[in-house]
Amino acid sequence: MYLASASPRRYALLEQIGVPFQARPAQICEALRPGELPHAYVTRLARAKADTVWDEVAAGEARPVLGADTAVVIDDQVFGKPGDAEAALHMLADLSGRTHRVLTAVAVRHGPRLLSELSSSEVRFRETTKRERVAYVATGEPLDKAGGYAIQGMGAVFIDHISGSYSAVMGLPLAMTALLLAEFGVPTWLYTNAKPA
Repeated sequence: MYLASASPRRYALLEQIGVPFQARPAQICEALRPGELPHAYVTRLARAKADTVWDEVAAGEARPVLGADTAVVIDDQVFGKPGDAEAALHMLADLSGRTHRVLTAVAVRHGPRLLSELSSSEVRFRETTKRERVAYVATGEPLDKAGGYAIQGMGAVFIDHISGSYSAVMGLPLAMTALLLAEFGVPTWLYTNAKPA
């Protein structure tokens, strides 16, 4: 199987459930379209990543491709990866003391078949101070994370409560992903009898 991602978090999560894969990041435009709703946005990107890698390399090998995309959403505004430290500080200030949604879409493509699922989780940040936010941004961790924080990293100190899938907030909802991959015959530790489709 191919994973259409460059995310070390997704690599670790797939390894955690015993999925054999080869990373092949997809180069796609990730711009939000005018009027596009957050759930439609992440689903479109996950599907586009799977399609792109299928078209580039997997079709000739008949190997399924998994694509995923994650977005942090507050007040229907999508927070992607901050472009710089200033953007990260603004995101963290907006999240302070509030609950936001984390949407993660997963898509699998094999031949003409393309299936996708969407996970939605809620995460509540405690109130943070400007000093705390500046110190966190100075670590560099927020700069390549959707919403400007990593729940599995140093950013965990800001998380008050989570409702939903912890692994989805990291970037890949494992329960959902395992079931979706089983549909395509991709083995995990649980579905060891699965045969590659």
